[in-house]
Amino acid sequence: MRILLLASAFNGLTQRVWCRLRAGGHRVSVQLSTSPEAMLHGVRAFGPELVVCPFLKEKVPEEIWRHWRTVIIHPGPVGDRGPSSLDHAITDGARIWGVTALQAIEEMDAGPVWATRIFTIPEDPPRKSALYNGPVADAAVECVEEVVAKASDPSFQPIPLERAPRAVPGTGLRPLVRQSDRAFAWDDDPERIVRHIRAADGFPGVRTRIGGLEVRAFDASVGGIAGPPGEILGRRYGAVLVGTGHGSVWIGQLNRVREDGGPSLKLFATAVLRRSVPEAPAQAGGERYAPVHYHRDGPVGTLTFRAYNGAMSTRQCRMVAAGLRAALRDDTRVLVVRGTHESFSNGIHLGVIEAAPEPAAEAWANIRAINAICRRLCAATGKVLVSAYTAGAGAGGAMLGLGADVVVARAGVVLNPFYDMGLYGSELHTYALPARVGPEQATALLHNKLPVDADRARSLGLVDAVGPREPQEFDGWLGEVAAGWADPARWRSTVDARRARAAKQRWPLSYHETVELGEMARDLFDDRQRFDRARKAFIYKEPPCATPARLIAD
Repeated sequence: MRILLLASAFNGLTQRVWCRLRAGGHRVSVQLSTSPEAMLHGVRAFGPELVVCPFLKEKVPEEIWRHWRTVIIHPGPVGDRGPSSLDHAITDGARIWGVTALQAIEEMDAGPVWATRIFTIPEDPPRKSALYNGPVADAAVECVEEVVAKASDPSFQPIPLERAPRAVPGTGLRPLVRQSDRAFAWDDDPERIVRHIRAADGFPGVRTRIGGLEVRAFDASVGGIAGPPGEILGRRYGAVLVGTGHGSVWIGQLNRVREDGGPSLKLFATAVLRRSVPEAPAQAGGERYAPVHYHRDGPVGTLTFRAYNGAMSTRQCRMVAAGLRAALRDDTRVLVVRGTHESFSNGIHLGVIEAAPEPAAEAWANIRAINAICRRLCAATGKVLVSAYTAGAGAGGAMLGLGADVVVARAGVVLNPFYDMGLYGSELHTYALPARVGPEQATALLHNKLPVDADRARSLGLVDAVGPREPQEFDGWLGEVAAGWADPARWRSTVDARRARAAKQRWPLSYHETVELGEMARDLFDDRQRFDRARKAFIYKEPPCATPARLIAD
């Protein structure tokens, strides 16, 4: 079937749908909603049998939905309508939510129902972005597959919205959530404050005042001590603890509100406040903000790193490298290196780089710091290394884990193993990527600049195995995989094979890093591929002018 994806951006969900439909043998093209005229032109040029809108903030032009079957994927259960579905769900404490596939009509989110899925939201809700990229995306992909199957049946008719069963009672049209709706006072209940901030994370955040500054707050969690409302009680790993009178709230990220209303950078809270803050006491909590955590279970060690939205600053990379160095000294046979269920890595931290007095120098320090992680993974001896892509990864983050002996991924994960920011890239990709997929396929992945999902990555040899999608099931599966490689005979043969491969390498690891850094130096300091411009466009969310040619099918 010829399927056109009409989307506001080629985001994580759109990429998952694109990968899944192509794997099913469909001819898939993408049209970004840069303007009504561009949308109509894209549909006419491709001539789709079905138009699917997995992530669309704009209204579908009437000319499209009247002449082409057009299905909207809405992040709410049957009956829910409006642009702030997940914001309302998290703020209101909804425990059951869903995704609905609706046929586009004149009235938004009011068309006949093609498919729907229901899921539960934990009592301690995730951040909006994590909910969207997790349960919402999973349900959306299932809805899209059902829509495509039904579109092939000439007798199928979608159910009018007013007649469709509603699994979540009380759904209806809800208004756009504005900053006035998100407002809280620092003497409110800590859990209420956290819920409001998570409902606006990662966009647009909640406007408040901390340390005398007007800011937008992100990445919140309940603290373990109490303090005066609005007072900064301490810091930990770049996050700050703010009192609420009878409790406290950790804030991991802030975005300063500019007087002229212009855009500003989302950064670690301590970096935005720019004031001396004492270290918080141990009982205050805040360990969830630690960049790295190590746990041992018999012969298996597990090093977990946390990067908010996948961005890894110079300081974070150095802490992860130090944790990895310590883990490699432990007398285990297997070391698992993994991310969290919300993020793996997208490489260097563009926000911190943009905020630096000398961005090129900060980017140089950042790339060398992340290389230290990759170098230890590629050069480790005496252990079987298992890297686990627990969430989506891009650019340097997609390369980060490839130097391990065993590479696994969680089902549904999408990898973007290419650099699209005016950078040649490093992370020892010229060593690790061809070793996994061969020189020709490595070149294709970098030059074609197209994402691959976990299943496709396995077929290419980019990863060795794909585990369950459900987070807890994946963790159990990963533990079994690691334990299997800890078998003494299997461990010994793997360690010996790694040493043999290293001895046969034409060039040492240092050669690959030297070549990569030589290219990166020209990109960073000479700006030969306009990294400076590309970085600003990405950080300040400048809309694309047109759909990239690589996403348009014939």
